[in-house]
Amino acid sequence: MTAMRPAASLAAILFGLATGAEEAEGIEEVIVRAQASVAAAQGAVASVSTVDEVAIDLARANHPNEILVRVPGVWVARASGQEHLTAIRSGVLAGPGACGGFLLLENGVPIRPSGFCNINNLFEMNTELANAIEVVRGPASALFGGNALHGAINTVTATAVDGLRASIEVGPYEYSQARATAGGDDWRLDALTTSTGGYRDDTGFGQHKLVAGTSGTVGGWVVTNAAAATLLNQETGGYVRGFEVYDSPLRRSNPNPEAYRDAWSMRASTAWRRQLASDRELTITPYARRSSMAFLQHFLPGQPLERNGQSSAGAQFHLRGRGTWRWTAGAVLEGFAATLSERQAGATTGSAFLVATRPPGTHYDYEVSGLTLAAFYDADVDLAEAWDLVVSARLERNGYEYDNRHLVGNTRDDGSACGFGGCLYTRPADRDDAFTNLAGRIGLEFTPRPGRVLYAVAGHGFRPPQTTELYRLQRGQAVADLESEMLRSLEAGLRAAAPDVELDLAVYVETTDNLIFRDAGGYNVSDGETRSTGIEADFGWRPAAHHAVHLVASYARHQYAFTRAAGRGERIVDGNDVDTAPRWLASARWRWASDSVLSEFEAVYVGSHAIDAANTAHYDGHALLNWRGSWAASRRVRLFSRLVNVLDTAYADRADYAFGSYRYFPGMPRQVYVGVELH
Repeated sequence: MTAMRPAASLAAILFGLATGAEEAEGIEEVIVRAQASVAAAQGAVASVSTVDEVAIDLARANHPNEILVRVPGVWVARASGQEHLTAIRSGVLAGPGACGGFLLLENGVPIRPSGFCNINNLFEMNTELANAIEVVRGPASALFGGNALHGAINTVTATAVDGLRASIEVGPYEYSQARATAGGDDWRLDALTTSTGGYRDDTGFGQHKLVAGTSGTVGGWVVTNAAAATLLNQETGGYVRGFEVYDSPLRRSNPNPEAYRDAWSMRASTAWRRQLASDRELTITPYARRSSMAFLQHFLPGQPLERNGQSSAGAQFHLRGRGTWRWTAGAVLEGFAATLSERQAGATTGSAFLVATRPPGTHYDYEVSGLTLAAFYDADVDLAEAWDLVVSARLERNGYEYDNRHLVGNTRDDGSACGFGGCLYTRPADRDDAFTNLAGRIGLEFTPRPGRVLYAVAGHGFRPPQTTELYRLQRGQAVADLESEMLRSLEAGLRAAAPDVELDLAVYVETTDNLIFRDAGGYNVSDGETRSTGIEADFGWRPAAHHAVHLVASYARHQYAFTRAAGRGERIVDGNDVDTAPRWLASARWRWASDSVLSEFEAVYVGSHAIDAANTAHYDGHALLNWRGSWAASRRVRLFSRLVNVLDTAYADRADYAFGSYRYFPGMPRQVYVGVELH
């Protein structure tokens, strides 16, 4: 429980301002529940941040970007609708396998199988209705497995609530959202439905989520169950092109009104925990998942339609012991079966080269099954008074069995050859691949006095190649001979707490080897390297009874450590900044609370950064001001409002430079949302 004391205290100071001791105790209970998952597993020797239920409810985020700005070193770059790209102590990662750099979990269970992630997977998560959101920054593979290369994001499902409440909220561009929560001492059910016409032309979406949690006892076991279902139907907007076009009337345009994304997911898990002799505890967590998605790849010549889906199941086993050694030993067994197809309905338009090399018909059609086996160990040892040693290790094997369901090779749908040297895609022959990786960390913690902790930790993480990187190839490459990406990290930190002040400070140095990218020949290769250095701060201060200030900030330099011609005509040069990697990220909040009124001003800053690998094009960055508030009109009625982008700043949620053109996802102008909640 000591692992999250600083985060728990900070949350209590910043989010539990009062309305009295009873409410403060309720907020603390939220944090304790969050400790039971990822935060507790990581221990104090790590950078772990928790966003609690009070902050989640106040933010009422329309997009994960809006809630995760509360975590230092994290940037979720918003794309169209619910789409996004993620950065945790890294640049914003893009490409088919980039999602493998971050592990997304629900109650400590990954939401997708290793090897079959999706770059937009946060829209499948319960970020709006969660009891807590936890973020681990830095390599976490030793405890959570492949894909936790740069970090992990975990949502915690609530299993209890007092009674029934419902809310409705409306806003600009035909926005409406309804939420309902019902439950009792040992169960809770949450539902959310959102609809919007979209700020830009033809960019509306409907999103629906259902989350359930129960807790109880069966025999000598304490049982916690969780289930979630999500549905997204979205009209997708493409980039708008032209230098700083996000500050012009064209920002509302959509050059791809035909684009769409339809996706659904379902997950269920049940955790069985039992106390054994000698202060030992056994937890067994079986789980099952399914997902399906169809989206028009409007960003590719010919706009082929991709369909993918997966069914997966597995179990986690944890055995914990306490004493001089506090340790956890465990294992994971997981299997999945997945499909992916890409079919183009009509002829490609454009140059003769594109027309000849992107013909209509089936480009890819394959099945892949996978098996993950892992064993891990984590120990926290009392070396001496005020000194603790943490040692963790994980051995994991990921195996894939690939079955091509179409013609093998570089041909049209009918088996004929494409012009100009061949089609722009290749279908590999059936094959099996396996990757065995070892991750570890060792750390030292010193507690000179209560409320002050110094730590240092060295970590090693990995992520296996994703199936899209292995089997979705371009011409000339019959086999993608890839290695697992590796990350080495050194980190030191300080946590300090006083009655009205909290500080969490971390500095780190990281190097990434076997970086997977697409080179100038269109080949998927794994011989890139990056290096990163950074400092992160999380500061909370309560200057007076009704006031609280919270500041998170990070400064980091992410650089390429190799020289190579890459895809899209770019050239990577050793020493260049990684593209879309702002050196500065920050947010600050001032909150005022009374018995019935809550007000929060928030400032968010994204620094200037290069938007191409050659560092020839840049985005200047932006600063936004937001306000959120609520008023308890009675015991049963609460009114709330949000004013987003108060100063009506013109900015880009994401900027990019490719094929000789600046392109942007423009940010939204000033927005006002109002709502009412009934208890």
